[in-house]
Amino acid sequence: MREYLLQLLETTGGDLTASTIALRLLMAAVIAGFIFLSYRISHSGSIYSSKFNVSLAALVLITTTVMIVIGNNIALSLGMVGALSIVRFRTAIKDSRDTIYIFWAIVVGICCGSGDYMTAGLGSGFVFLMMLFFGRIRNDNRILMILRTGRTNEDQVEALFFQYYQRRAIMRAKNTTQDSVEYIFELNGKFLGKTQKDREGVSITDAVYSLGGIEYFNIVMQNDEISG
Repeated sequence: MREYLLQLLETTGGDLTASTIALRLLMAAVIAGFIFLSYRISHSGSIYSSKFNVSLAALVLITTTVMIVIGNNIALSLGMVGALSIVRFRTAIKDSRDTIYIFWAIVVGICCGSGDYMTAGLGSGFVFLMMLFFGRIRNDNRILMILRTGRTNEDQVEALFFQYYQRRAIMRAKNTTQDSVEYIFELNGKFLGKTQKDREGVSITDAVYSLGGIEYFNIVMQNDEISG
């Protein structure tokens, strides 16, 4: 049993010719081009990162190379896993779709590195079509209304926002001191233009300042194009 385990750990996937290695890397490069194109189509504006897009293509080739080196050698595979486990990636993912592309690039690299071109091609084709149709979906714009006033206006402010927006304006924060109170209301962007005036045509801004004692009233828009 001991001899069998040692033999298993020392087993390799056989010698690969230069043409086989070149073919696997070439197929990986071709599919990496589709990933590059898909990311460019599904992202637009300031959220698009050309450096990240190039990194995705490079990740495909790097993963393919690693898979070629590992082959069927279990000992080498375990060593590679141990080496990679000490690497910590602290880059923040600003868009949840970026996670899809990272996994896509890794899976394609694994498939091409093991010579399974059909799985890599068909899988990438389906993912490409899915991201083509659904990758450009954006979250609805969000409006943050930030208001600071005296404590004596608490009831009036809350009643006013309920009158204009009913349940569509969600109170996200209410910060109070002994003399003042600050509100942060969140509103879906598509409702702002429809309900920013009452039946008499008075805008929400005029209605807020008509209460008196308002220190400031700010309206801030958040959307996918703003990245921190």
